[in-house]
Amino acid sequence: MRVLVADDERLMADTIAAGLRRQAMAVDVCYDGDGAVERLGVNRYDVAVLDRDMPGRTGDEVCRWMLSTRLATRVLLLTAAGGIRDRVEGLGLGADDYLTKPFAFAELVARIHALGRRSAPAVLPVLVHDGVELDVGRHTAVRDGRVLGLTPKEFAVLHVLLRAEGQVVSTEELLEQAWDEHADPFSHVVKVTVMTLRRKLGGPPVIQTVPRAGYRIGAE
Repeated sequence: MRVLVADDERLMADTIAAGLRRQAMAVDVCYDGDGAVERLGVNRYDVAVLDRDMPGRTGDEVCRWMLSTRLATRVLLLTAAGGIRDRVEGLGLGADDYLTKPFAFAELVARIHALGRRSAPAVLPVLVHDGVELDVGRHTAVRDGRVLGLTPKEFAVLHVLLRAEGQVVSTEELLEQAWDEHADPFSHVVKVTVMTLRRKLGGPPVIQTVPRAGYRIGAE
């Protein structure tokens, strides 16, 4: 899942981003509404977490812009104003969900996961293939009862491949869905991550390399 976090409170934005990355999400961060619009116009996000009260272009204005451009990205508004009128107004702007500060981080993660499921075709919360079980909600991965101990990026790559259900996923698609905007498209980060993921999965192999195309779940 790829997420945009936009909040002028830099410590808040960076803390949220760090926590979401530990949940195997690819996260981009900006600190104002103009930056949010710029990134939303270039990258495809599953969910945008927007502070409603940013200076300059506010979260409200970003919501209106997203609605006018018909972006498929789901929106979670963050605000210190938690009254019923505020929530109704925020949802009326086109936001999909609304969370009042301060909030429990676990609730934020749960809401982002819920919005992410709405931004893409429905998938089972537990993905299974050839003895591999990936539980997205619990953030666990096992194979034949053996805990895999994946890094966040390995977990994210395996999630993308399992969701593709045997279809080829290109290196560019993996970069877009599992890494943030700082990933170097000319590096070997995807190749290295797939290599270490294969090693942890063990045999028989479940990730196939498709020459000049990418990777897919399937027998070698």
